[in-house]
Amino acid sequence: MTTVNVHEAKTHLSRLLERVEGGEEIIIARSGRPVARLTAIAGKAREPGRLHGRLRVSEDFDASLPAEVAEGFEGGES
Repeated sequence: MTTVNVHEAKTHLSRLLERVEGGEEIIIARSGRPVARLTAIAGKAREPGRLHGRLRVSEDFDASLPAEVAEGFEGGES
C-alpha cells in the first residue's frame, strides 16, 4: 500500500487513478496522518444495450394514473 500526501495526490491524480485501476490501494495523508483511502470500485463495467430485446414497455406506459393513485401522489386523502 502506497501513501501520498495531499499535494502529490492533487498533482498526480490521473496517475494515481491508473494505479488504482491496476489493483493498487493508495492512502492519502495530511501532515503524515492518513485521512483517505483511494480504491477501485468493485463491480462490472456498464455495457450499453445489454438488455436490448429483453425488456418490453407497455404501449400505455405514459397513460394517466387512476384517480385514487394520483391523489396519493398529490397529497389527497386515501
